[in-house]
Amino acid sequence: MACVLETPLRMSVLSEVTASSRHYVDRLYDPDPQKVLQGVMLLYLLQQETSSTELRTECAVVLGSLAMGTENNVKSLLDCHIIPALLQGLLSPELKFIEACLRCLRTIFTSPVTPEELLYADATVIPHLMALLSRSRYTQEYICQIFSHCCKLRHWHSCGFKSSPQPLLCANGPDHQTILFNHGAVQNIAHLLSSTSYKVRMQALKCFSVLAFENPQVSMTLVNVLVDGELLPQIFVKMLQRDKPIEMQLTSAKCLTYMCRAGAIRTDDNCIILKTLPTLVRMCNKERLLEERVEGAETLAYLIETDVELQRIASITDHLIAMLSDYFKYPSSVSAITDIKRLDHDLKHAHELRQAAFKLYASLGANDEDIRKKIIETENMMDRIVNGLSESSIKVRLSAVRCLHSLSRSVQQLRTSFQDHAVWKPLMKVLQNAPDEVLVVASSTLCNLLLEFSPSKEPILESGAIELLCSLTQSENLALRVNGIWALMNMAFQAEQKIKADILRGLSTEQLFQLLSDSDVNVLMKTLGLLRNLLSTRPHIDQIMSTHGKQIMQAVTLILEGEHNIEVKEQTLCILANIADGTTAKELIMTNDDILQKIKYYMSHSNAKLQLAAMFCISNLIWNEEEGSQERQDKLRDIGIVDILHKLSQSSDPNLCDKAKTALQQYLA
Repeated sequence: MACVLETPLRMSVLSEVTASSRHYVDRLYDPDPQKVLQGVMLLYLLQQETSSTELRTECAVVLGSLAMGTENNVKSLLDCHIIPALLQGLLSPELKFIEACLRCLRTIFTSPVTPEELLYADATVIPHLMALLSRSRYTQEYICQIFSHCCKLRHWHSCGFKSSPQPLLCANGPDHQTILFNHGAVQNIAHLLSSTSYKVRMQALKCFSVLAFENPQVSMTLVNVLVDGELLPQIFVKMLQRDKPIEMQLTSAKCLTYMCRAGAIRTDDNCIILKTLPTLVRMCNKERLLEERVEGAETLAYLIETDVELQRIASITDHLIAMLSDYFKYPSSVSAITDIKRLDHDLKHAHELRQAAFKLYASLGANDEDIRKKIIETENMMDRIVNGLSESSIKVRLSAVRCLHSLSRSVQQLRTSFQDHAVWKPLMKVLQNAPDEVLVVASSTLCNLLLEFSPSKEPILESGAIELLCSLTQSENLALRVNGIWALMNMAFQAEQKIKADILRGLSTEQLFQLLSDSDVNVLMKTLGLLRNLLSTRPHIDQIMSTHGKQIMQAVTLILEGEHNIEVKEQTLCILANIADGTTAKELIMTNDDILQKIKYYMSHSNAKLQLAAMFCISNLIWNEEEGSQERQDKLRDIGIVDILHKLSQSSDPNLCDKAKTALQQYLA
C-alpha cells in the first residue's frame, strides 16, 4: 500500500523544523501523490547513520507531528514500517535523538489504529526500554505512556457480570502484563512515583493501573513494594487526597480498586472503605467534569461488584443512588445551552454517562433487596431502563440489560415494577438481534422473568420465546447454551401440557440428546433439570414417555454409566423416580433389566444422596395402591431389592432409614 500522508490539522507543529529538512517537509503537503511519496525520504534520513544527529532528530520530530494528524497518516506511517525504524533509533547514543524517537513512538502507539503487538514483536525491545527509563524525565514519561497504551489483557469475560472499565483484547502468547512484569516493570517504574515531574508521576501511576488490572501476580507484588521507605498502597492513598489533581486521585483510586479486586487488598481494609470508595463516590458528583463522572462511576461499579458490604456502604454514601439520576439529564435542555461547543460535548458524553450509571446501579443492586428497592424508586428509573434497552449505542444497551438483570433478582420487583412497565417487551426485542455479549446478560434476565411466580411468564411465552430459547441452546457460546436451557427449565416448571409439548417440539429429540452429551456440566445439569420439570404430573409423564420414552431411557442409561459427578447422577436418578411415578411410564423401567440393576447398584452406593434418589425410584414402583404393584414388588424382590431395603432400614442416616422402612411397609401391607 502506498504511503500517502494527509495534512495534519495543525500546521503550527512544524514551526520547530529548521530549513535543512524543510525541503522534505514541503513535499509531504504537496497535492501531487508522487511528490508526497518523496516525503518518505524523512524515514530514510532518520535511518541513515551518516545523517547528522540534528537532522535525524528533526526527522523524528516531523514524523511525530505527522502522526498527530489524521488516523490515515498513522496508517501510512505504519505501512512505511516507521515503528522498526524508530525502535532502531533508540540504539543511538544521542539522548536528544532517543527522546525524539520515543516521543514519536508515544504518538503512534496512542493512536487507535496502531496494533499494540508491534511493541512486542522483537523480544529485545522491552528490556531496552526498561534500560532507557533511567536516562531522563522525558524517556520516563514517554516510555510509561507507551507501556500504558500497549498493555492489554488477553481474555474477554463474556460470561458473568463484568463491569470493568478497562478494554480487554485478545493476544497470542504470554499477555502484555506478564511480559512487562517479567522484565521488571514494577521495580523499574515504582521509584518514578517520587519523581519531581508531575507528568512522570502521572504516567507511572497509569502504568500501574493497567498492570494491576485483573492480575493477582502484579497486585500481590505491588502491595509489598517500598518507595523511599513507604509501601505503594500508602503512596496511592496519599495521591487520593483532595488537594491532588483529579486525574491523580482517579488513577490512584483505580490502582487500589484493581489491587483489591485481584485479592491483594482486603475489601474491609481502611484504604478501601475510608479512602478509595469515598473518593470514587466524590467523582460521581455533578460538580465534576462529565468524563470524570463516567470514570468514577465505572471504577466504583467494578470495586463493589462482588462485595455486599461495599455495595451497602456505597449506597448510603453521599446520596449516591439519587446522585446517579443526574447522569440521565444530559444533554441539558437546548435553551439552557447557549454554547454550541458545550452542547456538542454534552451530546458526546451523554451515552457514556447513561452507560456508567446503569453499570453502577447494576453493581449496587446485585445482592441487597433494600438497595434494589431504593434504585427502582429513583425517579423514572424503570422508564430509563426500558429506554436504555432500545438505545442505538450497544454499550448503553448492554449496561441497561445488566442493570435490569441485577434488579430481576428481586422476587418483589418481578411481581410489581417489572410487570407495571412490561419490561419483557423491550427485553425480547433485544434478544432478537444482538451480539453475544448482550445476549448472555439478556438471556440471564429472561431466565429470572420466567420463574413461576413472575407475572411476565405468560406474555413472554405468547411472544415466541420458546423458539428463541431453543435456538440459543444451539449456540457455540457456552453461556448462551446454559441460559437457553436454563430459561426453558424455568418455563417448564409446573407448566401445562401444551407448553411442555411446544418445548419438546422446539428442541427436537436430536438437540435434547446433543445437550445431554454436552461436555459442560452446567449444560448437562440444566438439561436434566428441564427433563425433570417436563416429566412431572402423571398425565404429562405418561404422554411424554409414550412419544420419547425410548430415547429418554437410553440417555438415562448412558449418564448413569458415564464418568459424571454425584450431582449429575442424582439428578438423573430423580428423573427415573419421576418416570416411576407415571401410570404407564413405569413399565419402561420394569421391562428394562439394565436400568433395574443400576437402581439396585445405586441403592448400595457409598454416597447417601444417590442412595436416597434410587430409593425414590423403588418407592414409586412398589406403591401398593397402584395397579400391578404386586407383580412389580415380586420382580424387585427376586432381584434382591428387599434384602437391600432391610440393610438400609438399619442405616445410621435417618433419611435413608425412614425411606427404607416406608418401602418395606408396602411389602407388608
